[in-house]
Amino acid sequence: MSWYQGNDLKKPTGGRKVMARLKRKYELGRPPTETQLGPVERRKIIRVRGGNIKIRLKKAAYINVSIPGENKAKKLRILEVVETPSNPQLARRNYITKGTIVRTEIGLVRVTSRPGQDGVLNGVLIKKEQ
Repeated sequence: MSWYQGNDLKKPTGGRKVMARLKRKYELGRPPTETQLGPVERRKIIRVRGGNIKIRLKKAAYINVSIPGENKAKKLRILEVVETPSNPQLARRNYITKGTIVRTEIGLVRVTSRPGQDGVLNGVLIKKEQ
C-alpha cells in the first residue's frame, strides 16, 4: 500500500464515493521524514517528480541561528528539543519540525526551515540565556 495524496476519495458529507478512475503515479506520496536530534548529522537524497532532487535531514546536530538586532548568524549545537507546537509527542521523541523550539548554547531558538524538505536547519533566536 502506498501513500496516496489524491483528493478523489473524499466527500464532504462523509458518504460513500465510488472511484471514477484509478490512482495516478503523480498522486503518490511519501511518509514524513521525522528529523531527529542526534550526535552526527545524516541526510538522504531522494528523487522527486520531474527528475528533481530533495534533500531530507534525518538526524540533526547543529542549527544556523539568526540573531535579531545583531544582523548576523551563527552555527550552534542543539542541546535539546524543548517544545513542538504542532504535536507535544514529537518533542518527547526529539523530533524536529518547522516551529519547534530547541535549546542551544546561547538560548532558545525557533526552527524556521523545513528540515524534511530543505535538508538544513535554520532558526531565529527567541530568548537569550544569561
